[in-house]
Amino acid sequence: MWYNRKLIMLINLCSDKGFKMRKRIAIMVLIMALTAGLALLCSCGKSGNDRQGTDTAADDKIRVVATIFPEYDWAREIVGDGNDNVDVELLVKNGADLHSYQPTVDDIMKISSCDVFIYVGGESDAWVEDVIERAENDKMEVICLMDVLGEQAKTEETVEGMEDEDHEDYDHEDHEEEYDEHVWLSLRNAAMFCETIKDTLCGLDPDNKEAYEKNTEDYIGSLLELDLEYDRTVAEAPKNVLVFGDRFPFRYLTDDHGIRYYAAFAGCSAETEASFETVRFLAGKVDKYGLDCIMTIDGSDGKIARTVSENTKRGGQKILTLDSMQSVTQEEIDDGATYLGIMEKDLEVLEEALGADR
Repeated sequence: MWYNRKLIMLINLCSDKGFKMRKRIAIMVLIMALTAGLALLCSCGKSGNDRQGTDTAADDKIRVVATIFPEYDWAREIVGDGNDNVDVELLVKNGADLHSYQPTVDDIMKISSCDVFIYVGGESDAWVEDVIERAENDKMEVICLMDVLGEQAKTEETVEGMEDEDHEDYDHEDHEEEYDEHVWLSLRNAAMFCETIKDTLCGLDPDNKEAYEKNTEDYIGSLLELDLEYDRTVAEAPKNVLVFGDRFPFRYLTDDHGIRYYAAFAGCSAETEASFETVRFLAGKVDKYGLDCIMTIDGSDGKIARTVSENTKRGGQKILTLDSMQSVTQEEIDDGATYLGIMEKDLEVLEEALGADR
């Protein structure tokens, strides 16, 4: 098909590492081409009053589409078991990283035909705005997590020792600060987002309002209880510093609980190789604070963390992984993965990293 040729051409255009602006433009052009073609196809087979759905048998259900796993799991918890009136679907279910994700024709169709669309709203979601604008579905409720946070959204920061991302392809006068996209890694944020999802579902399905409110109250209670466990762990731990030989997407979590950190790269960095100066700096912090562990994130090969350990005076530090939930697969979901469960496991990792008693 014509759109497949365009897809290949545009993916090749934006495949060079670090060229974020080119990638954004390429994705926007792709969406314009695809949505134009989809509109033509839909107009041939449907009347103007029909929704652009791909599954007409399920048109009586409320369709919720979430871009990433945390949003999807929150919606599942709020809908609850046994509610056949709502269908919740995860858009990115193959473990693809949010930062490199590119929408397919099927993805665009799902978004265009859903009743509730939930997305983050950061730099990696730049393609979403054009999809929404061209969806021709004026009944769709859109929840942007960044918009829900408002002034509480944090900009991505470059801390001491962190390699700054190369922005040579940007016009520095026009380039705005990027917001940290990893808003789901705060349990407090999660509680706020759940309230918004609940309110949206109550408006669409008032007959089940009481159930949505009860499910949300119970779930937020569990989120905030775990948040207190994080507070207690950090307060009682003998150490309060983490060193990441990796990207660092946990700013919301560490800010919530007052944890200091050093890292090789910012959370959305495309870099994979750390300079000698960065490795030496991080190794020095491990030595200074007497750390027994060096951190990585999910999907990392651990190479930088091991190199940092090899350059410390003592060596032999344990490499621990905090799960940022950026690459949860459908297989893991089928095996029982949940947002709350992953955050509980992250707390166990944090206890070990900070030297807290278990």
